[in-house]
Amino acid sequence: MNTSSPSPVPAQLQPQEFNLSDIRHALQLGWQLTCQTWRASLIYAGFFTLIGALILGLLLAHGFGPFVVAAAGAFMLVGPVVLAGFFGIARAHESGETTGPASVWAGFTQASAAIWVIALVCALLFMIFVTDAAILYSYMVGGTPVWLHDIDTLHIGVGHFLLWGSVSGFAIAFMLYCVSAFSIPLLCEQRCSMVNAIVASVRAVFGNFRAALAWALLLAVAGMGGILLLPLLPITLPWLAYTSRALYRQAFPLKDVPLQALI
Repeated sequence: MNTSSPSPVPAQLQPQEFNLSDIRHALQLGWQLTCQTWRASLIYAGFFTLIGALILGLLLAHGFGPFVVAAAGAFMLVGPVVLAGFFGIARAHESGETTGPASVWAGFTQASAAIWVIALVCALLFMIFVTDAAILYSYMVGGTPVWLHDIDTLHIGVGHFLLWGSVSGFAIAFMLYCVSAFSIPLLCEQRCSMVNAIVASVRAVFGNFRAALAWALLLAVAGMGGILLLPLLPITLPWLAYTSRALYRQAFPLKDVPLQALI
């Protein structure tokens, strides 16, 4: 009979406490880094802005106005993996290197390969949500085009779609948030394996539940707001990404991590 005790969790994976004050401080640090790397950050975020403009434009052009909200929420499901590019920009800036497409690419290539597994999970959840939203839309709204200038005469099905679509999206998004909020940054810096990163992320969220929930709500509001008001996305996306990085460093400080362990 094996009586050995399980191996202890490494000190670097024991999440530290953070609160609303830490979130405010992280927002300040995130904004500073956004301003310091504005050219590379805006170009990188601009790529997703163009994709968003294309998708939203197609939806509006074909009379699927209410589905725009669902599309904005769907982006939040694949957004976590975008962090790797911003980590590359931040790493290059802190090292005194030139920030640009090469640093974005380095953010992905220098991250743990396990980040692509989480990317596949994000993609799967994205497809599940979009499929569910499309089914809800067909049942509650139907095939009748809904234009923005008809917003004051929308039938009750649109309201039901937005309500139940939001409920479905919240459940999926919160599950993904618990898994990816801190695991993606940990994997971007190759501090542990995928399983340990996910466990550490879930512990950090539930160990600081009120603050983590507040940060999740802020991410959702600011992220979806930036998508619905696309000219704001090149600003809000890097700001939220660098704030996430600063908050991650608060929860998992680097003081106990050997320098050679970081890319």
